[in-house]
This record gives sequence, structure tokens and C-alpha cells, in this order.
Amino acid sequence: MLTNVEHIGIAVRDIAASNELFGKLLNALPYKTEKVESEGVSTSFFRVNQTKIELLEATSPDSPIAKFIEKKGEGIHHLAFEVDNIVTEMARLKDEGFTLLNEIPKRGADNKLVCFLHPKGTNGVLIELCQEINE
Repeated sequence: MLTNVEHIGIAVRDIAASNELFGKLLNALPYKTEKVESEGVSTSFFRVNQTKIELLEATSPDSPIAKFIEKKGEGIHHLAFEVDNIVTEMARLKDEGFTLLNEIPKRGADNKLVCFLHPKGTNGVLIELCQEINE
């Protein structure tokens, strides 16, 4: 079951400049920065009360974020929803007819297991499912 909006992902060309911009906008510093080599991105996270904003900068020209920015420009890239059990939720959504972009959960940023739903089946919005990794 989707429990809440986990974060909003925003594709940016320059994460340092965007950290400064969002720092001024939100009157806060990023609480975490991280590279996710498997996705070809550098990320930074801001928190405003219970809402998290994830900035994503491509680390290679063939990464999904680089391709997104080339096609659509900077802006909202995805909405992420927290789930209690990502495997169960992936099976439920697949049974409902949604197309999963990965068939098994993979490690994402911020200590999460993640799976993405194809935006063609979600009114053009890339949806990410996130489950906290309990180690």
C-alpha cells in the first residue's frame, strides 16, 4: 500500500547552483548528498517539515537524468511514494496493469529500495516506489 509521498525528484543541470537556489528558497541546507552510481546521478535532499525534495544531477551524458533534461529541460522528474512492502506493491500494481521499469527492487538513494512505474501508464508522471532498507 502507498503510505505517503516520500519525496519529489527534480532534475537539475548543476547541483551546486541548485543547492544554493533551493537553500535560499527553503531557508535550509541539504541534509544529505549522495552519488548513485547505478543510476548515473548525484543527489541532494532537502526537508521541509515532512516533505523531502531530491535534486538529481547527471554524472554521465547517457544517464536517465541527462536524457530527461535533454528532452524536457530541468524540472520535476518524478514523484516517489513510500510503501511498506515494495515486492508486494510491485506485484499488486503489475496485476493492475501498470508497467514496471524494473522487475525487482534495486538500491536507490537515501537508503531505499526502489522501483519505477512507466510514465505512459501514469498520465505522463514517472512514479517511484520506495521502501526503507532495514539493515
